[in-house]
Amino acid sequence: MKIAVTSTGTDLDAPVDPRFGRAAYILIVDSDTLDVEVLDNAENVNAFKGAGIQAATMISDKKADVLLTGYCGPNAFKTLEAAQIRVASDVSGTVREAVAAAAADQLTFSSAPNAEGHW
Repeated sequence: MKIAVTSTGTDLDAPVDPRFGRAAYILIVDSDTLDVEVLDNAENVNAFKGAGIQAATMISDKKADVLLTGYCGPNAFKTLEAAQIRVASDVSGTVREAVAAAAADQLTFSSAPNAEGHW
C-alpha cells in the first residue's frame, strides 16, 4: 500500500506535520518495504490559496492509497475523495509510527474534513 504522510522532515523518523496543504514535506511510503519518496511541498507552503487542492493532486499523481495527516480542509478532502484516497486525520507521532499504525489497521479513516477552509 502507498501511504502519503505529511511530515516536517524528509525521513521516517520525522514528526508528522499536522497541516496537510501547507506541510513542509509529504512522504510517500511503501508500507511493505518502507521505501520513501519525498515530495517537497515548498510551493504550497506559501500559496495564497489552493494549497490543499494542489497537495491532494500531487499525492494522487503518485498513486497514494491513503493520506495520514493532522488536519484536512473541505476542498482538499473533496479532491482526495474524488481520487479515492482515504484520509486519516488527527494523526501524530513520527512518520514511521503513523505508517505502522496504518499497516496494522489501527487508524480510523475520516468521512468528512476536520478543518475549516481558508478564504
